[in-house]
Amino acid sequence: MELTKGQLDIMNADGHLLVSGGPGSGKTTISILKAAQIAERNIRPGQKILFLSFARATVSRVVEAIEYERNIAPSTKRLIDVDTYHSFFWRLLKTHGYLIGLPRRLAVLTPPNEAIALSEIRSSFPARNLSDEKRAIKKTAEDAERSRLATDEGRVCFDLFAPYVGNILHSSERIRRLVAAMYPVIIFDEFQDTNKAQWRVVQMLGRFCRLIALADPEQRIYDWIGADPARLDHFREGFNPTEVDLSTDNHRSAGTEIAIFGNDILTGKFRQQEYKGVALDVFDPFSSPAMTKLVTTTYAARQRLIAQGIDNWSLAILVPTKKMTRLVSDALRQPPAGMTEVSHTAAIEMEAAILAAEIIALLMQPAVDRRHFAQFIDLMCNYFQGKGGDEPTQRALKEAANIRRAYEELLASQAAGKAVRKSSILTNVLAVYAQVRSLMLTGDPDRDWRAVRRVLEYGVCTRLKEIAKDVKNIRVLERGTQFRQELSRDWRDSGYRNALTITRQAFVQEHFSTSAKPESGVVVMNMHKAKGKQFDEVIIFEGWPMRRNGQPPYNSDRIVRFNSGAQINDQARQNFRVSVTRAKRQTTILTPKGDRCVLLPSESE
Repeated sequence: MELTKGQLDIMNADGHLLVSGGPGSGKTTISILKAAQIAERNIRPGQKILFLSFARATVSRVVEAIEYERNIAPSTKRLIDVDTYHSFFWRLLKTHGYLIGLPRRLAVLTPPNEAIALSEIRSSFPARNLSDEKRAIKKTAEDAERSRLATDEGRVCFDLFAPYVGNILHSSERIRRLVAAMYPVIIFDEFQDTNKAQWRVVQMLGRFCRLIALADPEQRIYDWIGADPARLDHFREGFNPTEVDLSTDNHRSAGTEIAIFGNDILTGKFRQQEYKGVALDVFDPFSSPAMTKLVTTTYAARQRLIAQGIDNWSLAILVPTKKMTRLVSDALRQPPAGMTEVSHTAAIEMEAAILAAEIIALLMQPAVDRRHFAQFIDLMCNYFQGKGGDEPTQRALKEAANIRRAYEELLASQAAGKAVRKSSILTNVLAVYAQVRSLMLTGDPDRDWRAVRRVLEYGVCTRLKEIAKDVKNIRVLERGTQFRQELSRDWRDSGYRNALTITRQAFVQEHFSTSAKPESGVVVMNMHKAKGKQFDEVIIFEGWPMRRNGQPPYNSDRIVRFNSGAQINDQARQNFRVSVTRAKRQTTILTPKGDRCVLLPSESE
C-alpha cells in the first residue's frame, strides 16, 4: 500500500505514540506495519509485541490482516501477539492474583453465572425507576457480592479483571518488569474507550513498556460504563507521546461519502443534500409495513453484493435496542406477506442462550440416577434467574422461585408415596423430560443437540419451549469446532456423560477466543455491538411510535431516546456515526414516515 504522510510519520516515530483518526482512517493497518518494523529492529529473543483490543471481532480482523499482509515476513508475524484486554488481564490475574489475596485457583465467573449469583440481590429491587439512593444501595450490595465471590470462591467476573490487575501492577515493580520483558511494546486499540480501572493498568504498564495508543475521540460510545472524555489528555500528560492525526484519511469506504456523512452527524450540520454511498428511506409506522420495508431493503442489498461478485460479503442490519434485535431476527425468519425467509445470524445478548444450552447439554447426558432430574431443575432455575443479565425481570425471578417450590413439593409427595399434583407446574416438565429420556441418540453432536431441542420446542411445557427458542441462537456446533470434537470424543468414551462440563468450558473459551471469523452474510445486531466491525453494506433500522388508546404515542426503540430533540447528546451522535461508518460500500437508513430520526437532516434541508 502507498502510505500517506501521516502514516509515514508514524513509521518514523520513536517512543510512545498517540495515533488518532476516524473510522477507516488506517489506524489499525499502520499499527500492524509499525509493529512489524519494531519487531524487525528492536525485539530481543523471547520478546513479542502485544496488540490489544476490546472486541474479539476486531482481534480476529487484525489477526487476519497480519496473516495476509505480504510486506511482513512470516518470522516477523510470529512476533506480534493479538488479544483482547480481558484475555490479557486474565492471564496476569491467574498467574499473580495470589499476591493481592485471591485464591491460588481462579475461575471466570461468566456473565450468565454472574447474573445468577446476583439474582437474589437484584430481586430485592425493582428493575426500573430506582431512586438514586436505592441505585447506590443496590450497586454497593452487588459490588460486595462480586468481591466475596472472587476472594472466597475464586470466581472472578470480567468487571473485576482490570481493577485486580491494576492492584497487582501497582504493588509490584517486579511484575511490571516481567511484563515489559515479554512485551516491550504494547498497542492499545480503541484507547478512547478505556475506563478508569483500565487506564490505571495502562499507567503501570507504561513505566517500562513502550505504548502506542490508537484512538478516535469521536467514537467514544462507552461513557455509560466509565470511558472518560479526557482520556487522551491523560495519555498526553502521562507519557508525552508523539502525536499523529489521520482524521483526514479514509481507506474503508474510499470512493464514497459515508465518512463525510458520519462527520456531519456529529455536528448536526449537513453540507450536502445527498451523500454518495448513503441512502435514506422511510416506512409506514406500523409493524407489518415496517418489517416489509426492512425485508425488501435487505433483499435489494443482498442482491447488489451478490451481483458485484464479492466473496464472503457481509450485510449488517443495525438496530438501537436489544429488543429490536430479536424482533428483526424473528421477522427475517418469518417475513410478513409470505415473503421468503432471510438467512441470517443475530448477535443477541447471550445470557439466555448460554443458560439454555446448558440445559440441552445436560439432557444429552445419561440419567444414571435421580440427581440428573434434580440438576435439570437447578439449571431451569438458573435459566430464569440469569437470562435477563443485569436487568432481570421480576416475572423471571418469580418463575425460578416457583419451579424451586414445585420441586420441593414433588419431593415431599414422593417421600409420602403420593403422585405429583396434577396442577403442579412440573407436570408438563416431567412429561417433556420423559420424552427426552426416550430419545435414541446417535453420537453426532449436532443431530443429537437438535433432537433434544426439538422435543423441548414441540413439547407441552411452555417454559421449556422458551428455552428451546433461546438455544436456537447458539451456533457452536459447526463442523470442525473444538466443541463439536470434544462432544464426539465424549460420546465415544462415555456416551455424553460429560456434555454439560464440555459445554460450560466451551463458552468460557469462547470469551477468550481470538479465532472467530469476521461476520459474513446477513447479520443483525444492536448498534453498540457494531463497534470495531466493518461490513460491505449496512442497513440502520429504528423503531416507530406505538399508538395506544387515550395515551401519548410510545416511542422507545429509537436511535435518540423517544426521538426527542431534547434527548440529543454526544453519545447519541457518536453511536449513530459509528453505525453509519461501519459500511465499506453503502449505508441505508430506514426511519419512520412522519417521525424521522431527529439526527437526520430535515426534509426541507
